[in-house]
Amino acid sequence: MTKISFVGVAHIHVPGFVNMLKKHTDVQVASVWDADPARRSHWAKATGAREAASPDEAIAAADAVVITSQTDGHAPLVASVAKSRKHVFVEKPLGMAHADAAEMAAAIEATGVIFQTGYFMRSEAPVQAIKKLIDSGALGQITKATASNAHSGAIGDWFKKKPDAPAEDWNWMTDVKQSGVGAFGDLGTHVLDILISWFGDVARVTAQIDNVTNTYGCDESGQGLIRFKSGVTATLTAGWVDVADPVRFLVSGTKGLAMVSNGKLYVTKDGKFDLSTPHTDLPPAAPHAFELFLEAITDKTPAVPLVTVREAAYRSTVMAAMYEGAKNAKWVTPA
Repeated sequence: MTKISFVGVAHIHVPGFVNMLKKHTDVQVASVWDADPARRSHWAKATGAREAASPDEAIAAADAVVITSQTDGHAPLVASVAKSRKHVFVEKPLGMAHADAAEMAAAIEATGVIFQTGYFMRSEAPVQAIKKLIDSGALGQITKATASNAHSGAIGDWFKKKPDAPAEDWNWMTDVKQSGVGAFGDLGTHVLDILISWFGDVARVTAQIDNVTNTYGCDESGQGLIRFKSGVTATLTAGWVDVADPVRFLVSGTKGLAMVSNGKLYVTKDGKFDLSTPHTDLPPAAPHAFELFLEAITDKTPAVPLVTVREAAYRSTVMAAMYEGAKNAKWVTPA
């Protein structure tokens, strides 16, 4: 039986992770720690685990550690996990910005432990299929790409303070001193990961980032412009103020076009683009990023490669550059 500990349980994805664990009978939650006693108690009871009095106690009790704390807590917790040489899952984004993400990457790389983060879109069949189309040259020279990840969280009160339900209180995500980013960085990092995995390293970026409803002190929506070293230019849209987000990805080239709409992939065929017939030549969808981590720590081969810690750090670096570009109204070269 492989034992894991949750070190920080503040993230909005914790309920989903706990549900996923029910399918993995070879993994046991040994302990749960969080700085908030009520939150710690709730998730310890929910997982049948012991409450740990400190992060070090939780880390010592496990073979692997899951860090789902506020983002500003990642660096000290990762340092403790790296010192213990335990496998680690760290929720995205890895860091508040470039510097802390790079430090965490160096610390984890030095240990050689298994690392994973929450970029779950890599597992989606249409995403895998588009990468194959790009790499094979089926789309020709890429002329444009767009990516969007948005929901209605800010207008649906997802982030309101809930003093009577601390396990469902995600208001900290609106406080950039704890989260590092607002809506644009929170959701945008997922599709940024995919764009980088398709087109490679980034040459320069800029963005327009806005607070739409003024409900929270953080940004609620934004659009970024990315120029890749490969010569591709892409736009990235993300936010918490959209009632619908039907087109997730669109990649156009000199030979064809691929689009993901409402979870289905559409691709040009014989020079024509037909929205009535989804593309069916898809690879199997892989498990969620968290489940891939569970597979790896239980000596199974994950269906798709895990995210490397350097990849995770680079996404934090590029996102920080987009925020800088928005602040100063200029193009920025990521550090």
